[in-house]
Amino acid sequence: MTVRVLIADDEALVRRGFSLILAPEDDIEIAGEAPDGNEAVSEALRLRPDVVLMDIRMPHLDGIEATRRIVDGQAGRVLIVTTFGDDEYVYDALRAGAAGFLLKNTPAEQLIDAIRVVAQGDALLSPSITRRLIEDVARRKPSPAPRVDEIEDILTARELDVLRLVARGLSNAEIAQELVLSEATIKTHIGHVLMKLELRDRTQAAVLAYESGLVVPEDRA
Repeated sequence: MTVRVLIADDEALVRRGFSLILAPEDDIEIAGEAPDGNEAVSEALRLRPDVVLMDIRMPHLDGIEATRRIVDGQAGRVLIVTTFGDDEYVYDALRAGAAGFLLKNTPAEQLIDAIRVVAQGDALLSPSITRRLIEDVARRKPSPAPRVDEIEDILTARELDVLRLVARGLSNAEIAQELVLSEATIKTHIGHVLMKLELRDRTQAAVLAYESGLVVPEDRA
């Protein structure tokens, strides 16, 4: 399968850099580029890429609203590429449906892997990036969330275990090793968690775990 990628960033050098990184990959194709949020939306709706690399801060329409419109239009999965420490609105992009987050100084091989992960329908939960994001926004609690007891009433004990590990940023393989289960079983549990809690993907599940207090930012166990 060839993964078609739309690159949305207001800096031409950044767009060029991403193109150069992705061009040698046989299974990745550059579908197009966009220099601002409005064009990102229009190009995504026109080209229907598998993945949109989306900057947050862009002219005319920011990456948050562009992400929301692209996701609502089912015009591709959005991978945010951001300068993490400077962007205070990344959480809003997650709420808008972003499937993952990367730093702009991420090594090339990690960018390539992330695109493939997102294209396959998974959310990118990097322990070094997304956990820090989730913990930060959880402290700010921007919106009401279910209480712990409500979640415990909905999920089984094993599903709660899996949700806690997802919130810590572990991959399916790492969760399987932690719980001594197969990756297929973990994927099934995650599917049940998303369905029962009416969530789009594991990124939203992780945020909900922090917002509700099921997992606290200081929890590493």
